[in-house]
Amino acid sequence: MAFICRISFCLVLTLVPCHILWAAQQQAVFEEVEGQPLGANVKRLINALNYLGSPLSKPLTQKLISACEQRDSKAIQQLLDLEVLCIVSLNPEVRTKVARGPAQANLQQGGFTPFIIKIINHSTVTRQLQISSPQAGPVYSGAALNSLKRQAQTELNRNQNINSKKDRFLEVEMFQASPMTVKLSGLEVEYAIALIYCHESGKREATLGFDVGAGTQDIGFRGEVPVLFHVQPAVPVKLSIKDYDGQPSAARLEFRDSQGRVYPLQAKRLAPDFFFQPQIYRQDGDTVLLPSGVLDLEFSRGPEYQRLTKKVTVSKDAPQTIEVQLKRWVNPRKFGFYSGDHHIHAAGCAHYDNPTKGVTPRDMFNQVKGEGLNVGCVLTWGPCFEAQRQFFGSTADRVSEPLTLLKYDLEISGFGSAALGHVCLLNLQNQTYPGTLGTTKGWPSWTVPVMRWCQEQGGVTGFPHSALRVNPPQAAQRLIQNLDQNQSQTLNSTEAAKGLLPKPFTNIDKDKNAELNVQELTIALEQAADELPNLAVPEMNGGGAMEICVSTAEGVCDFVSAMDTERIPEWNTWYHILNCGYPLKVSGETDFPCMSSRRVGQGRVYVQLGEIDEIDFSQWCLGIKQGRSYVSDGFAHALNFQVNGQSPGFEDVALQVPATVEINATVSFAPETPKAVAYGLLNPPEGRRAQGDTRILHAPRNSDYVTGGQRLVEIVCNGEVVTKKSVPADGQIHQLKFTVPVTQSSWIALRQFPQLHTNPVNVIVKERPIRASRESALWCAESIKLLWKNRHKKIAEHERGEAEQTYQRAIRTYLQRAEEAAEIN
Repeated sequence: MAFICRISFCLVLTLVPCHILWAAQQQAVFEEVEGQPLGANVKRLINALNYLGSPLSKPLTQKLISACEQRDSKAIQQLLDLEVLCIVSLNPEVRTKVARGPAQANLQQGGFTPFIIKIINHSTVTRQLQISSPQAGPVYSGAALNSLKRQAQTELNRNQNINSKKDRFLEVEMFQASPMTVKLSGLEVEYAIALIYCHESGKREATLGFDVGAGTQDIGFRGEVPVLFHVQPAVPVKLSIKDYDGQPSAARLEFRDSQGRVYPLQAKRLAPDFFFQPQIYRQDGDTVLLPSGVLDLEFSRGPEYQRLTKKVTVSKDAPQTIEVQLKRWVNPRKFGFYSGDHHIHAAGCAHYDNPTKGVTPRDMFNQVKGEGLNVGCVLTWGPCFEAQRQFFGSTADRVSEPLTLLKYDLEISGFGSAALGHVCLLNLQNQTYPGTLGTTKGWPSWTVPVMRWCQEQGGVTGFPHSALRVNPPQAAQRLIQNLDQNQSQTLNSTEAAKGLLPKPFTNIDKDKNAELNVQELTIALEQAADELPNLAVPEMNGGGAMEICVSTAEGVCDFVSAMDTERIPEWNTWYHILNCGYPLKVSGETDFPCMSSRRVGQGRVYVQLGEIDEIDFSQWCLGIKQGRSYVSDGFAHALNFQVNGQSPGFEDVALQVPATVEINATVSFAPETPKAVAYGLLNPPEGRRAQGDTRILHAPRNSDYVTGGQRLVEIVCNGEVVTKKSVPADGQIHQLKFTVPVTQSSWIALRQFPQLHTNPVNVIVKERPIRASRESALWCAESIKLLWKNRHKKIAEHERGEAEQTYQRAIRTYLQRAEEAAEIN
């Protein structure tokens, strides 16, 4: 107890420097411990402090090394204890007490500062020493846990600031990487390193607590100690950001130290910086607060730009400017294409709802411009409807620039017709549905009426996150239940002919007994789920493009969304509807930050507008409606695609008789691409059916990139690959030519799975409509039937009669087209 009392006496005599009093009191007070293991611990501590950029003074280091070599534990303690911030004592019962040491408590705002912690371990336990503080933790709260789970970063939601505390200025952790250790050694005395971060400057008192597990803190607050920190201001660093052409621009910036820590610290971020992103976004002339020292900077402006790195040295001694010179590897604007993400959110999902309900247009504009998008559609939805609808306007938001637009519109999600499928409503002139009085009450409970309302005011409509997933075991059981007339628990050929099988009967019948059992059907459905196209009927119980076959048949759906959910079920639905002759287009999205939480524009659409100096949002949306576009992740591009001279979304190709068409394409693929399932460069454990998905990671997070390689460019006719060529991913422009025989009215498109797809060019033979596949029409009809069975009770009773009539009309239409397709084929 004498040792601890002397520490307390040191703390209250503030007129005399603490380290002088400490030295005067040391005398022969030290802990008995063998010199060799203590010396080894201190040598590792010296190396760790050097590595962290906070070395001890040279004279002290030399004296310590000499004492370590001599195994003089008393001298080691006498020398090093002057540098100790806190002394943690563990008694034989493993109760933890903490006292203040003599070290000066100086911090650097915006950076981690190492402090030496002395551990007196009378218990000799070998547990992990933990540090905590009530002043530590996130400054935000309200982010949806499911969104963070999808992206494997739930740690960002721990200890969230649900009580809106204003004093969360600290972050604390023990440095336990090599050469230090994760756990205590069990030695009677050892030294450890605490890392302390403060995002405010000035004098700040904080409480530090230590323990080695639950229930090990001593009673009476003896397991914690108050410390008055003197926090030196961070350095305001100015950013000079120039685009590839030398013009001022915006950029994505990621600062990391030698330990890989991100700055500014994510847990302390409020808008304009988002806590769930490691990167920040800044425009030319903006500043960022950084700690002094050497940092690694990675910068880019979205997937069309090169990813560049540089080391930056931040010093408080003079004004600082970091030069950021952006470089493109491809420029779709030279070919008349303007990129956009039609589905992003400024509130809900990963966004916090405290201290504010989401973020502002300016905050979202920085994200859009920093990712090189020309258009960002911010969609207000259920959880943030009341707070975010204030930003709506009939035209692009006033933060917009000639070549970067931000427009607020709606996603019907979390209210209204969401149970029958979420819908994106773009280019609205009025966001208030008749009779709803600006609330989420009173909206239609199915999608067709609200999509028709959008179109009537000149808007463009589509379904988001459109993957309709297959559950093979359940789908197999459903086939048996629906088709097994003789109750044999198998299907004979007569029974099977009345339904839609995923594959031909003989292919499924592996044991050749002329009967299909559940196991055989399940195997066939599993195989089909990995194929594109396929005839496996999805479960129709999700939240995406549920009612798309109905609304398309009614003429009120303009596009299906792609590039954020699994690619096969996204494109499969689209292919089947195209095969029925409907002019449904595809558009690219992220549903940021609900699906793709790391950045906007991970999925995007490139709309052909020609040579322009200023984007008109209505014309851009019209380009989506007309299909004058391609969808991509930004690392793959179809800069030109023509069938007999016609581009997607313009005129059809008319043939008087079956003939061969000529296809010209211009493609380019990034010289480096992220190594992830989303880009097709990692194989997901679920199989090919999950390729392209950004909704969840499917594999451990990594920051690796794949350089070069080959990309397979395929020409698709009525959903089937008819020809293909391999192209190097080298950042160069490649001209391709193909010839394809066309025997009946068809649609033709270019794709590179899972990164790229153009909208189709229709080739009309003998003025006959496209009826490419009887099975596609049956697939659509079966999907509608199952949806009605699963969800019709979600439709309000007063709307259900009209909805049922519409569903039945759509089913009859698809069955009619199935007959027409059978006649043609």
